[in-house]
Amino acid sequence: MAKTKKQKEEEIVDVQEVYSKTEQFLDKYKQIILGVVIAVAAIVFGTFYYYNFYLPPIEKEAQDAIFHAQRHFSNDSLSLAMYGDSEGNPGFEEIASNYGSTNVGNLAHYYMGVSLLRTGDFEGAVLYLDRYDPKDEITPSIKYGAMGDAYSELGDYKSALKYYKKAINSVKNDFTTPVYLMKAGLVAEELGKNEDAKAYYTTIKKDFPNSSQARNIEKYIKRAEAVS
Repeated sequence: MAKTKKQKEEEIVDVQEVYSKTEQFLDKYKQIILGVVIAVAAIVFGTFYYYNFYLPPIEKEAQDAIFHAQRHFSNDSLSLAMYGDSEGNPGFEEIASNYGSTNVGNLAHYYMGVSLLRTGDFEGAVLYLDRYDPKDEITPSIKYGAMGDAYSELGDYKSALKYYKKAINSVKNDFTTPVYLMKAGLVAEELGKNEDAKAYYTTIKKDFPNSSQARNIEKYIKRAEAVS
C-alpha cells in the first residue's frame, strides 16, 4: 500500500531530527572523542614501534649478553653463570633484570632458577622459576618439575606434589613424564597418600614400560599397596 504524503514528510522530519541530535552529540563530546581517537592511535603506533623497532636491537643485545653465561652454565661454573665473570660478562641475574621484557631475559629467569636449585638456594629457585614464561613444548614440564624439586628439598611436600602434577599434565612425553610421575609417587608416599602413589607408579608401568623408572617399579607398587 502506497505511503501517504504525510507519512513521507514525517519520515523526512525523523531523519532530520536524528542528524540534528547526532551533530549535537558530536559537538558536545568532540574533545573526548578526539582524545579517544588519539589515544587509540598512539597505542597502535606505540605497539608497532615497540615490536618492530625498539625491541629487536635490545633482543640482539640480550642474545650477545647471555652467550657467556650459557657457556659457564654448560661447564657447571654456576656462580659465574649466575653473577658474571671477571671479564665483565653479565650473569643470568643481571640479564634477567636488564632484559626482562625480551625472550632472552625470560630465558635468563629459567637458567637462574635452575642454577639456584642446583646450588641449594631453593627459595630463590622458586622465585625465578615462577617468573619464567615457557615458550616451547618441553620447558613447561621442566619448569614445574624443578619447582617441585625445590619445594621437596624445603620439605613442603604438599606444594611439591602440586607442581609435579603440573609437570606431568603440562606436556606428556617419554622423557620428562615418567620422571615426574616417579617423583610425584615418592612425595605422595611422604604425605601418606599411598593410593595416589600407587596410581603414579602404575601409570609408569602401563604407559612408560621402556623408561628407566619402570625397571624397578613393581617394588614401589608393592610398597604402596602394603600400606594402603
